[in-house]
Amino acid sequence: MGNKKNHILDYIIELQFIAQGGLTYSKDPFDIERFERIRQITAEILSEKTDKSLEFVKEVFCNETGFQTPKLDCRAAIFKEDKILLIQEKNGTWSLPGGWVDVNQSIKTNTIKEVKEEAGLDVVAEKLIAILDRNLHNTPKYIYGIAKSFMLCKTIGGSFKENIETIQSNYFKIDELPKLAVEKNTESQIKMCFDAYYDENWETICD
Repeated sequence: MGNKKNHILDYIIELQFIAQGGLTYSKDPFDIERFERIRQITAEILSEKTDKSLEFVKEVFCNETGFQTPKLDCRAAIFKEDKILLIQEKNGTWSLPGGWVDVNQSIKTNTIKEVKEEAGLDVVAEKLIAILDRNLHNTPKYIYGIAKSFMLCKTIGGSFKENIETIQSNYFKIDELPKLAVEKNTESQIKMCFDAYYDENWETICD
């Protein structure tokens, strides 16, 4: 049943992509009307297959204009004494510092910014560990594409202060990881960061 549901979601995502592309490039009013209808149908199907209202689905799924591209997420891997830094969010789960890449930032500068905001640390971004397709590695599957970057960083100063996003930070060994926010980072992704930390000749992984 799970695989069938994923296949349906894949079709919905593709139809939404086609509809948004058609709305971006079409000039004929009849074609525009048809693509709007395709977009409406995909929202209705998605609403029926989930517990989300049609209004919510349209808000997050049908509100973009222009050619549809993946969103960017960045994550920082920071080590001390063979342990990796994780930050705890208000729901109790833990993750690598990071978040959406702002429109006026690069992956590198945004990673540095997110670490300062969430962990209170000043860092240097030294190496790109990986760029991964989120829907191939993390759950639950999202209805839009996300490219997740993982950057190896070195601390040069700062200290943690509780903020609006995180309540504490700590360093963990790979075999002592706390409850993770798996929608943001998985145990295998954190292990990948450990592997990159230990390997001076690490080559960037890219899906």
